[in-house]
Amino acid sequence: MNDSSPDRAPHVFRLCPEDNVAVTSATIRAGQTVPFEGRTLAARNDVPTGHKLAVATIPAGEKVIKHGGPIGSATRDIQPGEYVHTHNLKSDYLPTFTRRGGTDGGL
Repeated sequence: MNDSSPDRAPHVFRLCPEDNVAVTSATIRAGQTVPFEGRTLAARNDVPTGHKLAVATIPAGEKVIKHGGPIGSATRDIQPGEYVHTHNLKSDYLPTFTRRGGTDGGL
């Protein structure tokens, strides 16, 4: 089977109805189109397998929603089809957050 086979064509999946991002099933190249909920999304950048693609406009400062909950805030306006990652998303966790759940700076 080659990479152009329909079985290997990349797809994007919204994990919860309220999500403003979807997850990729395979790497999507800039300019490539993918089907999404009855419409077509054109990727504005390369999006690696398993990463996030905006499925709606996300204004600067707006929460990025994945799995039905906020995972951070947009640092600039993000357009549908854009790769969503650390270059346009910031975590809303406190810098002192620890794996133990405390804020004492210890691990």
